[in-house]
Amino acid sequence: MIESSPNSLDLRQGTDSQSERIGELIYDPLVRKDDHFNLKPWLATSWNRPDPLTWVFHLRAGVRFHDGKPMTAEDVAWSIRSMTNGAILTAKGGAFADVIAVSVRDPLTVVVKTSKPDESLLFNLSDGLFGVVENGAGSNEGLHPVGTGPFRFVEQVQDKEVVIERNPAYWAGAPKIERVRFEVTPDNITVALEMRKGSADVESNVLTQDMVHALRGVPGVVVETGPGARVDYATFNVTDPALRDKRVRQAIACAIDRDALIAALWRGRAEKAETLLPRGHWAAAGDDQLPQYPHDVERAKQLLDAAGLKPDKDGVRLRFTLKTSTDETTRLEAQAIQAQLAQAGIALSLRPAEFGTFYSDITKGAFQMYMLRWIGSNEDPDIFRYTSATASFPPKGANRGRFSDARVDALLKQAGEETDEAVRRREYVQVQQILADELPTIPLWYPDNVVVHSKRLTGVTLNPGGNFDFLRTAELAP
Repeated sequence: MIESSPNSLDLRQGTDSQSERIGELIYDPLVRKDDHFNLKPWLATSWNRPDPLTWVFHLRAGVRFHDGKPMTAEDVAWSIRSMTNGAILTAKGGAFADVIAVSVRDPLTVVVKTSKPDESLLFNLSDGLFGVVENGAGSNEGLHPVGTGPFRFVEQVQDKEVVIERNPAYWAGAPKIERVRFEVTPDNITVALEMRKGSADVESNVLTQDMVHALRGVPGVVVETGPGARVDYATFNVTDPALRDKRVRQAIACAIDRDALIAALWRGRAEKAETLLPRGHWAAAGDDQLPQYPHDVERAKQLLDAAGLKPDKDGVRLRFTLKTSTDETTRLEAQAIQAQLAQAGIALSLRPAEFGTFYSDITKGAFQMYMLRWIGSNEDPDIFRYTSATASFPPKGANRGRFSDARVDALLKQAGEETDEAVRRREYVQVQQILADELPTIPLWYPDNVVVHSKRLTGVTLNPGGNFDFLRTAELAP
């Protein structure tokens, strides 16, 4: 069961979590991330770099698309080219902006040339972010996706369901589950009831922790928990007059009591985040390297005073609106944050909307502040280019808050071209330090990865990225 319909199952275009998690079951990438975010061979069995501007990918033989056509270098070349040549409009295109040529050396060899060294290219060709499509596949690919992955697309009904079936000829071994129906159920209470009744087999990171707690010990229900790489965050529209001053954004951060929210709403099954990168990532800045915003209402008031925001006759210093989707956990978080901000004289209005409307609004910049999560995309420091570079305003990226800083742009350019990992880390730490000061985005927390499933579903192995990889190997008893 999933909370919303995917925006596009074509991994070149889909950027929401449902698109990426279901899309990666239909399509194969060139490389796949392991549990420690190291990149391993997949459709590309090996690769080499004869010089810093050239990548040579050697492809796996004998792979076929779901319609029976063999996968060749022409398909891979088109999949990369189409991200930047205008064939499709995609926010992921910015990740390939440095690609100047993609050529086919032979049926199983692709050569990619870049205008400057691009150390994040390989990550951007990995699972969830990229999938190989057939040569010539255009902007409508997501309506009837044809990939080489473990499952084949059957049908999608908007706001109702997505159905996929086992690819019996999958080169890496056919899944054991014959058919998967992802039922779109925005209401978490309904999801919990269906799991309790046994009329649904699995949900992944949909339910509130209170609901998960209530399902523990229910006959026929299994709760699996592990560390997660997902990060929840709040982003400001920094062009909005009410939120343009960084002291106002810092005050809002000080007024949010993340410890209390984690204890109450997450039952302690989350950790505070200070950056978008996962815990323990090689490029993540340490807490001691970043400005901190512990819960401090008085500091929040002082920052608002310094920004010229004095209390009005009702004691209100600032009024603004938070946009969210309608999922239950986010709704509860927003209500709790609303109450916390009120203590600092901040009147927060809440405007939830179904996911399609919400996502359209934030992409257009029609918001003051919104809450969402990163799943998968934050496992490489290229997330900072995607979310914070001036060149990444939508539709070219996910800098939805229109943040622009010449220092960040310069550091991201240097880090993207640098081949020495220690130097790259220093540059990315500087980026995180600037972002933690300017605060266009507040990293909130890393929730645990929680999957609730029926006992008849076995072999469920959790992935820190919170994806649906467990469907590749799980079994379903009659």
